[in-house]
Amino acid sequence: MNDSDSRAVKVRILTSIIFLLMTLYLYKLFSMQILHGEAYRKQSQNISQRSKKIPSQRGEIFDRNGTVPMVLNIDSFAVDVTPGEIPSDQMLTVLSSLSEILQVPVSSLEQKIPLSIRRSYQTIDVKANVPYITITRIAERMDELPGVSWHSKPIRNYVESGSISHVLGYVGDITREELKIYYNKGYTNNSILGKAGIEKQYEELLRGTDGFEYRTVDVKGRIIENTSAVKPPEMGKNLILTIDSKIQALAEDALGNRIGSAVVLKASTGEVLAMVSYPYFDPNLFNRPDSNDQYVKLLNDKNNPLLNRSVNASYPPASTFKIVMTTALLTEDLIPPEKTIDCLGEIEYGDRVFRCHIRRPGHGPVDLKNALAQSCDVYYWVTGRDYLGVDRIASYSAEFGFGSSVEIDLPSQTQGFIPTPQWKERRFHERWLGGDTMNMSIGQGFFLASPLQVANMVAMVVNNGVIYKPHLLKEVRDPVTNSVISREQPSVLHKSNISPEVFSTVREHMRYVITNGTAQFPMKNKTVQLAGKTGTAEVGLLDRWHSWMVAYGPYDAPADEAIVVVVMVEASNPWEWWAPYATNIIFQGVFADQTYDEAVGDLGFKYLSGPRGRQE
Repeated sequence: MNDSDSRAVKVRILTSIIFLLMTLYLYKLFSMQILHGEAYRKQSQNISQRSKKIPSQRGEIFDRNGTVPMVLNIDSFAVDVTPGEIPSDQMLTVLSSLSEILQVPVSSLEQKIPLSIRRSYQTIDVKANVPYITITRIAERMDELPGVSWHSKPIRNYVESGSISHVLGYVGDITREELKIYYNKGYTNNSILGKAGIEKQYEELLRGTDGFEYRTVDVKGRIIENTSAVKPPEMGKNLILTIDSKIQALAEDALGNRIGSAVVLKASTGEVLAMVSYPYFDPNLFNRPDSNDQYVKLLNDKNNPLLNRSVNASYPPASTFKIVMTTALLTEDLIPPEKTIDCLGEIEYGDRVFRCHIRRPGHGPVDLKNALAQSCDVYYWVTGRDYLGVDRIASYSAEFGFGSSVEIDLPSQTQGFIPTPQWKERRFHERWLGGDTMNMSIGQGFFLASPLQVANMVAMVVNNGVIYKPHLLKEVRDPVTNSVISREQPSVLHKSNISPEVFSTVREHMRYVITNGTAQFPMKNKTVQLAGKTGTAEVGLLDRWHSWMVAYGPYDAPADEAIVVVVMVEASNPWEWWAPYATNIIFQGVFADQTYDEAVGDLGFKYLSGPRGRQE
């Protein structure tokens, strides 16, 4: 091959290579612009756009009538800093001026804007809950505060901040641990999260959807003017609770400043009309700059104001448990209900003397009806130990819902405890004794229950064996139109096979407690007929006990009209046997449509209580 032929071959090869490269280049252009053009255009748009979150408002919370607000939103502001917009030689001056206006240490601002991000054009939220007056001060000095801006960031206003605080809960800044859980749901470092109560339970309904402001930036991240687009936020859903604000206030005043709780339950639906726990706290404290200090202070309070005693505390149910025992004795038919047992005020068993609350000479001969009315411990000690036995007692306890969750729509709740011989063997390496059965027969010993579980016990008697799941949410509503999105329906928690005839007899015996028994005086009421049971739980103190009262009314009305009231006053209070009086005040207020003061006046209880039921 001569030189000319060789050069021709090289030219053809080079031409072919150039042609191939041009073909590949043209195909790549065709692919990027035609085949995948839309995807690249979106990617380009994402790269050139910067988004700024517009926080949504949380849904608001109202009482059962939908007219009394319990939680609203208050306009507040958050101050932002965009570090890249601050000249490097002015950073310290700007942060010092901002520190003075916001009344926060410069070091706090420097921690939020470390050296590593001071060239960034990403906006940083440096202070929340800033009042309008502070924003005006910033606006007046904008010329000396480059890179500083603000946006609206509503805060929660707990209009009702008394005993309802345990139901409503509170919100707070999301923690690092919580962010790991909620990150995939769109939460960020600046998010607000429900921490307790309804705020936590229905977080997803209440939170809403954040909006965004999109602005075009150059390659250095600087915003290009007149290029913004806004996606507006969507407010969270409004919640209508089952709580009746008038009954809640009435129950709060009836309990007063006594450590304990009160529950008002609609038996036929499970709707909670009132839930009181004292002491309580002000959830608005968590909106303050020193919210962390306030939280620590509440945690260290010996009376534990953060504890919802209605659902999260367990106590021996004491003689209120005799309702379960009475039901079991009637159902098992092991001893005729008319058969009497002689109460001499005490009974010896093993090396111990068990003393009835009426000491010698005791109650005398009592049958089942009078044993419940007079709350005779001896009767239930004998029938529990010699007739029912621990296994039957435990079985009927579970039948009434003890030892398991009430499944109320709150983030946490106690299950209480039903002791068994197997448990005692594992726990203490001791065998179960007859004395343990006797203690259990009167709701003492290791047996534990929450006030709401005790309320469910009464509801089962009222409903002929049905317990409806207690709930606090009534409706979910649209925040704009107020139209009902969903409405809670009664849901059966447990249904018993015990005959309606047995429950009818139990109701008669509970009525007899009010007319002829231990509650005859404190539960006397001309407005509404009541049925119930007192309880006095021993806690190892010589001068005070837990005071219980469980009741329902009207006794003479259909079940769908009945409400259940449970009041529990802890032994940590000075002894005054207040629970029956508080219960009667609540019934009087509800059925006579009276305030606390009016109910106390009509019942003749003014001499027993201080102003609004609170101890002096």
